[in-house]
Amino acid sequence: MSLFRRRADLPFHHDAAAAFLPAMIAMMVFLATLALSGALVLDNLLARWNRDIKGTLTVQVIPADPDPHSKATARRIDKTVRILEETPGVIRVRPLSAEELAALIEPWLGNTDLIADLPLPLLIDVVISDTNPPDLGKLAERLKAEVRGASVDDHRVWLSRVIRLADGLEMLAKAVMAMVSLAAAFAVVFATRAGMAIHRRSIEILHLVGARDSYIARQYALRALGLGAKGAAVGFGLAAPVLIGLGNMAKTLQGGLLAEIGFSSAHWAVLAAVPAVAALLAMAAAFLTVLRTLSRML
Repeated sequence: MSLFRRRADLPFHHDAAAAFLPAMIAMMVFLATLALSGALVLDNLLARWNRDIKGTLTVQVIPADPDPHSKATARRIDKTVRILEETPGVIRVRPLSAEELAALIEPWLGNTDLIADLPLPLLIDVVISDTNPPDLGKLAERLKAEVRGASVDDHRVWLSRVIRLADGLEMLAKAVMAMVSLAAAFAVVFATRAGMAIHRRSIEILHLVGARDSYIARQYALRALGLGAKGAAVGFGLAAPVLIGLGNMAKTLQGGLLAEIGFSSAHWAVLAAVPAVAALLAMAAAFLTVLRTLSRML
């Protein structure tokens, strides 16, 4: 705290920057925190999806008749399981029960009675080797030729599309953070130059008594650090409740895609670094601006 209370040799209390700069920094930190949190959420979701479906695929089998428990349908399932177990690279094969199918669909439809009446395909969960995976193209062709209504659903195709979308969104978040940082730096430069124009006479007097440019620049840098820290704290204080509220809303959703959105202590530590970086950025921008301006002004 003594850093921010250090006595300054310039009358900064008359500067308009005392109100302008913290407000600008607060808005920038608010936007940067939201953008960074979006990138962290995408990383969480991708890591979770990749962990859950890595090394797995699903085989769908259409029932032979409306009764999913008929002998003809059971023969289709048994034949499909046998083909899968004979395929090199397949580690485990497990048909899903009717209760498991209902549990998968219930979050989307909500009515178990309605699910029981739907002509749903039967699913077989397959675990494949990571080091020696089967040829999915040949497996799909064999199933299609030998088992009517059987098809292979490779999760990696879906995941690759999601990853491409997530990469684009992550680049967008980084671009927003870069633009916000640039805007904050310009705000600091503008406020610093305005303050130097107001205190030009005081700066000249300090030079006459032997003050170096670096000493005057430190005066403005410490001032910008204090104002930047104040605004950054306000911006982060506004962003944190928004993130907590969105996380609580996401937890109420069902379906398995968004129910685990949240931030760990490590993620909050990363987000908490945003106001610190903003304050340091304001200090550095003010210091360099003063040095550059003094080299031209005097």
